[in-house]
Amino acid sequence: MPFRVAVLIPCYNEAVTIGKVVADFRAALPQAAIYVFDNNSRDGTAKAALRAGALVRRETLQGKGHVVRRMFADIEADAYVLVDGDDTYEAAAAPAMLRLLADEQLDMVTGSRTDDGEAAFRPGHRFGNWVLTGIVRLLFGRRTSDMLSGYRVFSRRFVKSFPALVGGFETETEFTVHALALQLPVGEVRTVYRGRPKGSQSKLSTWSDGVRILRTILLLVKEEKPFLLFSVIAAALFLLGLVFGIPVVVEFWATGLVRRLPTAVLASGLMVLAFLSFTSGVILDSVARGRREFKRLAYLAHPGVAASAPADPFQCHAP
Repeated sequence: MPFRVAVLIPCYNEAVTIGKVVADFRAALPQAAIYVFDNNSRDGTAKAALRAGALVRRETLQGKGHVVRRMFADIEADAYVLVDGDDTYEAAAAPAMLRLLADEQLDMVTGSRTDDGEAAFRPGHRFGNWVLTGIVRLLFGRRTSDMLSGYRVFSRRFVKSFPALVGGFETETEFTVHALALQLPVGEVRTVYRGRPKGSQSKLSTWSDGVRILRTILLLVKEEKPFLLFSVIAAALFLLGLVFGIPVVVEFWATGLVRRLPTAVLASGLMVLAFLSFTSGVILDSVARGRREFKRLAYLAHPGVAASAPADPFQCHAP
């Protein structure tokens, strides 16, 4: 049975770079099918991709997450290479990533970026990636070093069971948290990250996209680890209740009077809210466990890489 590999390239206004990206991946993976999904580009990206020999599809909902959702739903393959169309990732790393996926029977291999010394990372992006990756490592496990890399290789069962709920650049966060929360087998391959070529502009905004990614992390914590989140909230409310309530109680024991009634009411309200938050965490944790079981069953409904990979995973064919 042939091992089918699909290269998926989401694009928005990448006419300057997409031709070279397609050519580089054609050289690195000559038997793979290369799909370019154009996301409302206005600079001729689709035409440039067609000239380079890619299969071009369109997604009209704006945002990388929407494109990824469409890609994963429409394309059939045994392994998927997902890469940005800005010519910042080295196509030569793709065979090593696919080989690791097949040899170790993994579900996701991330291209962990190393700077080529040409200022590929802007200072704000480097710091933001370090902070956001650190938060995810702390909350979900230390199995990733570059959460925001746009260069990934996936198994079929990952792609066909991935919920793809976000709409923008937060999709890389969703990949990582999905894999770590379900404890899927993952790996990394170091890959050079180049600066954008002249005439190509980044679509990322350091602050606005950073805030959106942080918000996505918080939402995913609420969905995947509600007991942790609501326990922290409950503890904070409980401590505030103690801060306001202890002086009132001490005064009552000394005088038999409650002179600061508003403070007493506030302290009581904070204690009630703390109890409700803790109870909500317990209930939602049971719901989250059921959702994880359902996602795990959806994941297991598809064969893994080992079931379809030949002895040499590069004896592959286009879908």
